[in-house]
Amino acid sequence: MSVDHPEVIPEVTVSSTEELKRKLNLPRKGYKIGEDDEESIEAWQKHDTMTLNFGPQHPATHGTLRMLLNLSGETVVKLDPRPGYLHTGFEKLAEYHTFNQFIAVTDRMNYLSPLANNVGFACAAEKLLGITIPPRAQYIRMIQAELSRIADHLVSIGTHALDLGAFTVFLYGFRQREFIYDLFEISTGSRLTTSYTRIGGVMRDFPEGHVEQLAGFCKQFMMVFDQIEGLLNHNKIFHDRTQGIGKIGAEEAINYGMTGPSIRACGVPYDLRKDEPYLAYDQVDFDIPVGTEGDVFERYLVRMEEMKQSVRIIEQCLAQMPKGPVKVDDHTVALPDKSKVYGSIEGLIHHFKLIMDHHGIDMPAGEIYHATEAPNGELGWYIVSDGNGVPYKVHIRAPSFIHFAMMPRLCQGGLIGDGVAVLGSLNVIAGECDR
Repeated sequence: MSVDHPEVIPEVTVSSTEELKRKLNLPRKGYKIGEDDEESIEAWQKHDTMTLNFGPQHPATHGTLRMLLNLSGETVVKLDPRPGYLHTGFEKLAEYHTFNQFIAVTDRMNYLSPLANNVGFACAAEKLLGITIPPRAQYIRMIQAELSRIADHLVSIGTHALDLGAFTVFLYGFRQREFIYDLFEISTGSRLTTSYTRIGGVMRDFPEGHVEQLAGFCKQFMMVFDQIEGLLNHNKIFHDRTQGIGKIGAEEAINYGMTGPSIRACGVPYDLRKDEPYLAYDQVDFDIPVGTEGDVFERYLVRMEEMKQSVRIIEQCLAQMPKGPVKVDDHTVALPDKSKVYGSIEGLIHHFKLIMDHHGIDMPAGEIYHATEAPNGELGWYIVSDGNGVPYKVHIRAPSFIHFAMMPRLCQGGLIGDGVAVLGSLNVIAGECDR
């Protein structure tokens, strides 16, 4: 399906910056710099430039990202993206934790949607084990992953609008995110870093009455969704700050490795939930929103439509979710229920083997790659196992790392303020960038 693209408001006047760029024979912002422009850019770089640090202290870089800008006036001649200010070392930490222990570490990667990270890693480990989790556990994971997608997009759109001066949208989005965190607290016992997913299933089933609470959230969210659309979709200032900014074509975006809402905004209907279904995504009906322009504005539109589709998925999961267990019936893989740990010697032994003596799950030797459709794009896990309960190596294909590396391509020739708009539209999370 295609997202609605309001009519572009034509420019009435030409800014002095555009006149200066035309005199210098420079490319206009929003257009790709080609080979014919190389001489002009080289002359420009030698003419009148200055170096400026953008971040990591700047609010738009969230205290964890830095961009080294080479500027001519307010126009970006060169941009050098520099992550590394969070010092996480997630991939190395995987070599010192059992598979279930590492789930708590994945919570800290994309900290706007921790449950999506949990689900991705657990699915990869289960692929290595060659097991299939019970149907009810699959549906629960899908519900939690789609709630995480909505929460992630709400923060992305709210902070993006805030960076551009639209404060009200930020408040609307964060209020809805708090409602989602209330639901997480009810189902998982925690609000942000839940560690709810387990290898072989989930920690526990939904409590009584939780299905009705989820359905109620979906109904009220759609009313607020319309209000957020009304604040931004036809806002002239938001149009001017986002339309034609950070444009990229489909072929070039594919070559750069772009995924998620960003690639779909370029007109590429690539979504792992459809193209390589996992869990029970092939049993629910939803559409893939795509754009045509590949600019900042359409990346916003795609995220907005994706939230509507996530609500659709959640409502279908609630209607179709079967009864049954929420973890595999295998004591060598799944952690026993607490009642068995405290009430039987067998349960206590199984818990001890999987947790207390750092033995972990008996994983088969080998290597696998498995990816899920996280809120920002393809979140891939390459796991190498030597047959022990601790991974030998783990490499993470984090979408934010790839998208942050695209900032020079998307920002060169634009203004400093355009860089803020582009960065917000990519929703770069530093926890995914740092290794």
